[in-house]
Amino acid sequence: MIHATAKYFEMVGFFHANAPWYHECMLKRLIAISRELSRRVDALTFSEPVHIVYNPLKYAWKSHKRYIEKFGSGKGRVLLLGMNPGPWGMAQSGVPFGEVSAVSEFLGICNPVNKPVQEHPKRPIQGFDCPRSEVSGRRVWDWAKERFGTPEHFFSRFYIINYCPLCFMEEGGKNRTPDKLKPEERAAVFEVCDVALRKFVDVLEPSKIVGIGGFARKRAMQTLERDDIETILHPSPASPMANRGWAPQIEKQFEKMGITLPIKQTRMCGSV
Repeated sequence: MIHATAKYFEMVGFFHANAPWYHECMLKRLIAISRELSRRVDALTFSEPVHIVYNPLKYAWKSHKRYIEKFGSGKGRVLLLGMNPGPWGMAQSGVPFGEVSAVSEFLGICNPVNKPVQEHPKRPIQGFDCPRSEVSGRRVWDWAKERFGTPEHFFSRFYIINYCPLCFMEEGGKNRTPDKLKPEERAAVFEVCDVALRKFVDVLEPSKIVGIGGFARKRAMQTLERDDIETILHPSPASPMANRGWAPQIEKQFEKMGITLPIKQTRMCGSV
């Protein structure tokens, strides 16, 4: 009797998780968390050496919302956690690791991007007209395309978010990461982002959480009070290790975590 009851609830859970209303509810929750995160970080203030702060969840909201709507639904996936937007990636497109051409061509997202209230003259927001390519984002999505073929296949197994949605820039245009903020400003950012991360994890119920780089792993461990957070090499061109073949290295790291990846699809000679 106990076995039969357990089987019943297991089947009910399965059908609920695959019902259209269930997916819609999940997306609404993710969108609400993102809106609240945007509102709260927008209320924060910063001082020099931070000169300009971009919040792409605000001016590039249409693209970010579309990212959630297309790929946000699904529990039990591997959650990849990045640090914060780069000036030529998510700051332009509104999508995590959002190298412009990859977002438009591979992910199929190309929504209008507005201008921020304050714009850095050396880091203008051009949205999907931006001619610059972000190396980190290009490495991530090139790998996803080569290994998984389609974004749908990739997002059936993984989902990507950033811990912090803000892009910090100094007067000369240099990118300043959250860990390099003044202590009181850093603490305020962490307080807001910690709350959002816990909510994202509650909704997504990931099978595993993997920090893209050491910072993301550390924040996830402290925020979630868990010691089972994994990490992969960050794809930044500032990393000498990443410049020596990022994709093969992270695939070995995934293998050690017990995360299996699909076999690459190779075309046969002479095939059409």
